Amino acid sequence: MAKTHFGYSDVDEDEKAGLVRGVFSSVAQRYDVMNDLMSGGVHRLWKDRLVRRINPRAGEAVLDLAGGTGDIAFRILRASEAEVVVCDINEAMIGVGRDRGIDRGQLEGIDWTVGDAEALPFVDASIDACCIAFGLRNVTRPQVGLAEILRVLRPGGRFFCLEFSKIIVPGLDRLYDAYSFNILPKIGKIVANDEASYRYLAESIRQFPDQEGMAAMMRRVGFANVGYESWSGGIVALHRGRKPA
Repeated sequence: MAKTHFGYSDVDEDEKAGLVRGVFSSVAQRYDVMNDLMSGGVHRLWKDRLVRRINPRAGEAVLDLAGGTGDIAFRILRASEAEVVVCDINEAMIGVGRDRGIDRGQLEGIDWTVGDAEALPFVDASIDACCIAFGLRNVTRPQVGLAEILRVLRPGGRFFCLEFSKIIVPGLDRLYDAYSFNILPKIGKIVANDEASYRYLAESIRQFPDQEGMAAMMRRVGFANVGYESWSGGIVALHRGRKPA
């Protein structure tokens, strides 16, 4: 049985999806509050900037993959008249997002789908743009997930991946490590009553490819016009690419 990582632990590939599902089922109800606390609210600026890069247009089909609570989807709807599909493997996260949509009266222009990034429930060449924010590192085989995204994109379709990455500012990496491994799990314990899940999230960031590694993986799958931008000193990076026309 092939192995993969779950944080700093090695697990069988067929175990990881269930373990990740458990993490996000545990934190779903407090996920957005935790994002604010973890980032000091900066995640909102990152997501606003992501949507500007996507530049959604009226009538486009936009897939928000691992979109859970709808943070990105609601922003896309505010910015355009695109048709948004949120797809997440975790039913609890989808439930939180759907409830938020109902509470906001946002019932049109958005569909909620439970689905696996490695076997997307969409037909070939049906999506104009796809984004995934802080989700690709939780996919068991990210290269398979990228190939699936490429499959469902229309020729010329746009892909954007916002993910934690490698610090590029000298000295910031030590501060970031101290925060991630000493403070973040304690916040998780206090706010979400779940220290272990937030320790996993800190570990999973360190296991994900850096900016150049992610770009190389996208090129291997077949994306064209691949590039990236490092934000906040490299704490996150936005990767982009297109499906060849």
